[in-house]
Amino acid sequence: MTEVSRRGRLRAATELEIRQHARALLVEHGSDAVTLRAIARELGITAPALYRYCESREDLLRQLCDDICADLATELHAALEPAVGGFLDKIFAVCRGFRRWALAHPEEFALVFATPRGEEGNRGQDQFAGVFLGIVGPFLAEGAVRIDFAAGLPFELPDMSAQREALAAALSTEGIEVPPEALSPDAVYVLLRWWVRLYGHVALEVFDRFPFDVKHADRLFDSMLHELTHESGLA
Repeated sequence: MTEVSRRGRLRAATELEIRQHARALLVEHGSDAVTLRAIARELGITAPALYRYCESREDLLRQLCDDICADLATELHAALEPAVGGFLDKIFAVCRGFRRWALAHPEEFALVFATPRGEEGNRGQDQFAGVFLGIVGPFLAEGAVRIDFAAGLPFELPDMSAQREALAAALSTEGIEVPPEALSPDAVYVLLRWWVRLYGHVALEVFDRFPFDVKHADRLFDSMLHELTHESGLA
C-alpha cells in the first residue's frame, strides 16, 4: 500500500467517524446540538482540527443530508421489492415505507424536510428529489402511470408547462428517459399533488401537529392514499 492510499483511507475513516458522531448528536439532541466543538470533544481533538475534514458546520450538515437520503433510498427500495401486484401496490408500499421511516427517524426527517433551502447549508430536499424520481421515474418510463382528466376535473387545470419541463430535466439528470407523452400535464399535476399530500400528512404526524389526538393514524394514512388514488383517476 502506498503512503498516498494509506493517507486516503485514514482520511475516509476519520470523515466517516465525524459523520457518525454528528448523526448521533442529531438523533439524540436535534440539529442544534450538531456543532464542530461538540464533535471535536467526542473525538478528543480540537475544533479547528475538524476543518481539515469539513469546511464548516453547514458543510457537515450537507454531508449528513446526503447520508440520510442514501439510507432512506435504500429503505424505500427495500419496501418496493417485495410488493406484488400492479404499480399502485408498489406506490402504496413506498408511501407506507416513507411514513414508517419518518416516524422512526424524526430528527433526520426534520433536518432533510423541515429546513428551508438555503438555511444550514441544507441540500436535503434537492437530494431527496433523486430518491423520489428514481422510484417514480421508471413507472412513468414504462407507461404504468396513465392519467387523463379530460372528462373529470371540476376545475381548470393550471398551466403545467414549466413544471413539465423541470420534471423532464430532473428525470434526465437522474438518467431516466421518459417519453414526452408520459409527461402529460395531468401526470405532472398528479405527481405534485401526491407529494404534497404525502409529505403534508407525514409531517403533521411526525411533528404531532394534528389539531386533536388522532387514533389509528395508520388507518387514516391508508384512507388518504385510497382517496388520492380515486381522485387522481388511478383506481
